[in-house]
Amino acid sequence: MERSLVTLFRDASTRFAERTAIIDGGRSIRYETLSKWAAAAASFLRKEGLRPGDRVAILVPNSAEYAAIYYGILAAGGAVVALNTAAKARDLSNWVAHSECRWLFAQANHPELGELLANVAGPIRVVEVGDTAGELGTALDDIFAAGGGFERHPTGDEAETLAAIIYTSGTTGRPKGVMLSHANLYSNTRSIIRYLGIDCEDRVLNVLPFYYSYGNSVLHTHLAVGGTVLLENSLLYPHRVLERLVVERATGFSGVPATFALLLNRTRLESYDLSSVRYLTQAGGPMAPASIERLRAAIPHADFYVMYGQTEAAARLSYLPPERLTEKMGSIGIAIPDVELDIRDEQQNSVPPRVTGEICARGPNVMMGYWRDPEMTATVLRGGWLRTGDLAYRDPDGYYYIVGRSSEMIKSGAHRVSPKEIEEVILELPGVEEVAAIGVPDELLGETIKVVVVPASADAPSKRAIQAHCRANLAVYKIPKSVEFATEIPK
Repeated sequence: MERSLVTLFRDASTRFAERTAIIDGGRSIRYETLSKWAAAAASFLRKEGLRPGDRVAILVPNSAEYAAIYYGILAAGGAVVALNTAAKARDLSNWVAHSECRWLFAQANHPELGELLANVAGPIRVVEVGDTAGELGTALDDIFAAGGGFERHPTGDEAETLAAIIYTSGTTGRPKGVMLSHANLYSNTRSIIRYLGIDCEDRVLNVLPFYYSYGNSVLHTHLAVGGTVLLENSLLYPHRVLERLVVERATGFSGVPATFALLLNRTRLESYDLSSVRYLTQAGGPMAPASIERLRAAIPHADFYVMYGQTEAAARLSYLPPERLTEKMGSIGIAIPDVELDIRDEQQNSVPPRVTGEICARGPNVMMGYWRDPEMTATVLRGGWLRTGDLAYRDPDGYYYIVGRSSEMIKSGAHRVSPKEIEEVILELPGVEEVAAIGVPDELLGETIKVVVVPASADAPSKRAIQAHCRANLAVYKIPKSVEFATEIPK
């Protein structure tokens, strides 16, 4: 049996053809329709001359079209490069160039699309999505109308066949593209389905972007079993999210700590009939025990899963069984099915319980490596084990507790932000000698971004000028919330 998401999706589409796969705004897209769209996208790419392993970028917000494009690329034998729709052109063009994408499926009205295409040096074929599609390339609706079939599926060793590249950093510096094989995505999807007990009756309300591995896993797990994915692409009005949970009778909801903080602090959860919700999942950083208890009190019947993972692990590495949540509060739990975890010292030796070391993992979900970066790959993958960079210990029962992070990534809401990216942008400004970006604890987002700037002269840029420059060149979540000026930066 082929270990591919295409296989899982194709089988679900056959068994549940008449059932709803995705509810996107006012549209209910059946599995039969979504499958036909994906087959049409695959047929288009094959006719365009796509070769196995060719990279195809997606710059499209969460939608039924996104899912169809994703599965179409995989079915054609291509590798998906899902681009962050909140990123600026300088990021986007850097990722497209680094991965050498030959095709780009893009939202026609994306504000950065024009500059992105202007920055791309080589030839790239554009497929536009949306009502205004067709001006810069082929319209996706025309591709869907042309139809096609699932004529090709991944063959050979799926563990060595590239399925996706997910970029976790890299503005002007060294892009970090995580290579995931078909086997990586397949195995992690099946493991998550097992411990969450997801089946065709589940209806998940998704607020997480599909271009991140967490949202990606929500999409794949539910489409693999014939479930329904309810799309809600904004948390601007948290009460609307709750209203949809009620009206749609959603059985599942996934979020990061900031997601749940919004719901807890800006709504009255107890005022909504959430009796349909079977489970809640939380990942993307630590969530305060007090917040977890508030959430459990408001929705006492729902199982609450604390989870931990990395993009390098195709999403998930561990989960805390809900029945052990009270007893093991603060823990990230145990390894998910088919994954092995260990705590190791700097010499890569296992350490005993209650001794702090680095979390290391191995299993069929661990990435192939970083795209075209064997040196970085070698520092993270050693002897078949993934070095996560997270410092932790395990208790005598085998439950893991994170105590720190050996890398410097800032975790703000659902995002992972490299301080170097922000520093490089600010150093472009005249009058700046040095800058350091750091994460500052924040009750809502986990961390907010603060920069400390050392002026080079009296005419150094103001706080407002620094933030404006960041706003013009960085995604909104990378803009420093606070700016401090100093005579030197401690080293």
